[in-house]
Amino acid sequence: MRALAAALADLVLPRTCAGCGVPGPVLCRRCAGLLARPREAAPRRVPWGMPPTVAAGAYAGPVRPAVVAFKERGRAELAGPLGTALALAVAVHATLLPGRPVVLVPVPATRAALRERGRDHVRELAGAAVAELRAAGVEAAEARLLARAGRVRDSAGLTVAQRRANLAGTFAVRGAAPPGALLVVVDDVVTSGTTLTAAAGVLAATRPDGDTPVLGAVVAATPRPVLPRVPAAPPAVPSRGARTGPRRPG
Repeated sequence: MRALAAALADLVLPRTCAGCGVPGPVLCRRCAGLLARPREAAPRRVPWGMPPTVAAGAYAGPVRPAVVAFKERGRAELAGPLGTALALAVAVHATLLPGRPVVLVPVPATRAALRERGRDHVRELAGAAVAELRAAGVEAAEARLLARAGRVRDSAGLTVAQRRANLAGTFAVRGAAPPGALLVVVDDVVTSGTTLTAAAGVLAATRPDGDTPVLGAVVAATPRPVLPRVPAAPPAVPSRGARTGPRRPG
């Protein structure tokens, strides 16, 4: 029935790639390939205490409109390819720290976001990522260990320090993680890193000494700006009357 419904929808509203807009799959092969390039998610100013975080790709180019379409414009069918990208980021941690069950902890949505969108898009990504990891033979599960404990205002336009203050005390732990599990806090994107840092911080405080650190994984991360190279100063040109070689004796 789902396949029939999708086919009927394509007749009325032909599918286009959410990244580049070409007709075809919800995310074309080229755009999906941009989310198969794992990298360290490192903001320009890394917040103190930010967990080691892996992103499947850069939050730039066609990736940005694809994530926005899933998050803000109701294209829930993107949970599949974006969840696959998130699974890839989590798999990097699982490969570096093998032999442990992996538990994905989605960053919970705010009440305002739930009212506006009618869904928790990060939980959808986490569920799709868990399915992908299990299909690859990784022991993985999702655990809603975090809850929103206070109100936060929209972070748009806030500085890093203001975002940190805005998020202080807004997350609470509402469950216990399996002992020895690899805890990975997951979100859609990392920009300043403050949300992921705050969420991971409250989880880390509940971990016993000697246990594995809380980690992070996201679909995409804002690329760090590349500083322009300063050209080397040109060699000094000697004046016309200056001697350039060694002085002859006598």
